[in-house]
Amino acid sequence: MSVVLAATTTLVGIGSAHAEMRYNMPEGVTEISRGVHDLHMAMFWICVAIGALVFSAMLYSIIRHRKSSGAEPAHFHENTAIELIWTIIPFAILVVMTIPAAGMLIKMDDTSSPDMTIKITGYQWKWHYDYLDENVSFYSALAQDSNAARQLGAQIDLESVDHYLLNVDHPVVVPIGQKIRFLITSNDVIHAWWVPELAVKKDAVPGFINEFWTQIDVPGVYRGQCAELCGRDHGFMPVVVEAKTPEDYAAWLEAQRAENPQQTAMNAESTIVAAR
Repeated sequence: MSVVLAATTTLVGIGSAHAEMRYNMPEGVTEISRGVHDLHMAMFWICVAIGALVFSAMLYSIIRHRKSSGAEPAHFHENTAIELIWTIIPFAILVVMTIPAAGMLIKMDDTSSPDMTIKITGYQWKWHYDYLDENVSFYSALAQDSNAARQLGAQIDLESVDHYLLNVDHPVVVPIGQKIRFLITSNDVIHAWWVPELAVKKDAVPGFINEFWTQIDVPGVYRGQCAELCGRDHGFMPVVVEAKTPEDYAAWLEAQRAENPQQTAMNAESTIVAAR
């Protein structure tokens, strides 16, 4: 029951935070997300055209050949020409839809030549981010104000909570204009890292490393959540990505290193040992 309540509450939060997603997927802020959106719209209109044609033919047939008008049913066994037509046309439509979709899938999986790499590890119920090239790492969990407001019996107005259930205590920060490779795994059960504006949803599987990439064009804050049912608090495991200019990102990195120099030194030592 608590899992259902958590999932329902989170869906309500997403509806208010992403009003544009109520009727359509977002266009997003990456080249991939815009390509996915364009493919989605193209296939949507192809399906609309097919549906309009089929239902128009059905409606015409129902009215034109109704029994009350005295229509007599035709009697025939087969029609080779018609059978060829309704085989070739759907095949051609599928080919037209498949070629650009396959190209997009290939592009989405091309994680080669990244500018930086971040490792994501899913936990019940938080994320851990490890900047492999920068010796910076931290956990990211549900923001304290959202966590307090979600408790049973809490007398807190949800409208007063900033991005209720979609905010974290430590967002993952990335620079714009750079290809970022993510490695993702899990420490316990299967999770899924999902951010709609980036057109990214990738499973975090225990004992296995998946990978994906993104390159954000516009500075801003982009929100998502765990999209794989992972236990009691699945609905309280948001994802927040903060995209900054390269200059602001560099300043953030320096602040992170200064904030926790011991952790930075430990990460650097681990990197040296691994290299040996």
